[in-house]
Amino acid sequence: MPDLYQMPGSAPCRAVLLTARALNINLNLKLVDLQRGDHLKPEFLKLNPQHMVPTLVDDGFVLWESRAIIAYLVNKYGKGSPLYPEEPKARALVDQRLHFDIGTLYQRFADYFYPQVFGGAPADKEKAAKVEESLKLLDHFLDGQKFSAGPNLTIADLSLVATVSSFEASDIDFKKYNNIKRWYETVRATAPGYQEANEKGVDAFKTLVNSMKK
Repeated sequence: MPDLYQMPGSAPCRAVLLTARALNINLNLKLVDLQRGDHLKPEFLKLNPQHMVPTLVDDGFVLWESRAIIAYLVNKYGKGSPLYPEEPKARALVDQRLHFDIGTLYQRFADYFYPQVFGGAPADKEKAAKVEESLKLLDHFLDGQKFSAGPNLTIADLSLVATVSSFEASDIDFKKYNNIKRWYETVRATAPGYQEANEKGVDAFKTLVNSMKK
């Protein structure tokens, strides 16, 4: 059973949990409390010098960065799964959506929202506009598509939905985008174990946000 070092509420951690549920993999969850500095302890730094979650340890193999982890899990435990198609063009589209998530959508959300939560900064209108620009792009990607990378649920959807669901803790209304709203409800209804793997974490993230704002 692979070990997953994680913190409830983290969108990248939730993406891994969603993928594990979709593959019917049991993970040994190990809590890393970032607020207590668990990620800076010598034993964790030995595993991951970048001191970040999620971190996967699978039979001695250590891997971090959630999008790399979810691709690895499918490659090892779900060979041939539509979650990460092997046909080159189909896989490239999934990869593109994953890169869009980490490099644009999630990054812009983090740049806008995390300084408010963890640093008490005021909302930045320019950063908010960048988030909206990213949502418009995602809405465009989903035009005429059931899922973000084609007709089937993939790890791109699981990563993106972990990000988008985090917006619920903010003042960003992603549901005003019709394609995103439709896709969001579709993934919630079809991703295996969605409530356990993601919604509980979203609730934990909302609780953390509320406590930090106080």
